[in-house]
Amino acid sequence: MSRDFAAWFRIGHTTWNEDRTGCTVILLDRLAPAWADVRGGAPGTRETDLLGPGRLVGSANAILLTGGSAFGLAAADGVMRYLQEGGEGVPTSAGPVPIVTGAVIFDLANGIHRSPTADDGYAACLAASSDLPESGKIGAGAGATVAKLGAQPAQAGGLGVGVASVGETQIVAIVVLNAAGDIVDPTNGELLSRLDGIAVSARPGRAAAIAGGAAGREGENTTIGAILIGEPVDQLTLARSAIAAHDALARCVVPAHTLFDGDTFFVAAPARADVAPQRVVAISSAVEVAVERAIVGLFKSAP
Repeated sequence: MSRDFAAWFRIGHTTWNEDRTGCTVILLDRLAPAWADVRGGAPGTRETDLLGPGRLVGSANAILLTGGSAFGLAAADGVMRYLQEGGEGVPTSAGPVPIVTGAVIFDLANGIHRSPTADDGYAACLAASSDLPESGKIGAGAGATVAKLGAQPAQAGGLGVGVASVGETQIVAIVVLNAAGDIVDPTNGELLSRLDGIAVSARPGRAAAIAGGAAGREGENTTIGAILIGEPVDQLTLARSAIAAHDALARCVVPAHTLFDGDTFFVAAPARADVAPQRVVAISSAVEVAVERAIVGLFKSAP
């Protein structure tokens, strides 16, 4: 996917295919306005509290999406080092302090037990490009799996990329699918994460959860992602866009936001500006489209 978004962000990955883990870094232009919205019951996050209401900073230099569960947060140290070398961060009396927010997925059940390190985070920064990546088993999605409720074997997940437009403004969604629930196409109800013999209209994960068959995968699932809005916005727009991203997630992942998932979305924009209410609705609605395209596109493009 070769569209150029060089004006304010770049995306880089470190992927360990054999170890089935990796990390994805989104480098933002200087300190970009950002927001975090955590809805799952088992999150693993970094620097999300400073992106809420009433906080001093409310901005980030980079967003890290990573495998390795809590161990994978070490990759943020490499992102910090890269940004420090470039003089990026919040100005302080001791020099700039980079703000790297992020979230993890649990991919340790792959049996390799390798987690992204600071060197991996640094390497992802060096690899960052203004070209959007293709969807697939790359970066933070290298070891992702989905559909883990009930007796059926887990299915392959990954990292999905979706784009939507509001006039001349483009909105990008980067989504890592490691959900406990099933993946559904909201346009027609088709079950995308299915095994042979399971009806396309079935919802086996939700049925298993209702029947009490969700035990055994506690805290080993999550969907994490970043929404990149290509125009200056205010805090309200960031917050409503995060809500919209979770709305789209709930239409595509069934069930979503469970106690066993750590579902988290980050939203960022290039600068701050007041936004009219009608524009807030337009942007947040386009965010829903971008997230749905990222999730559905990942599974419909899979071999």
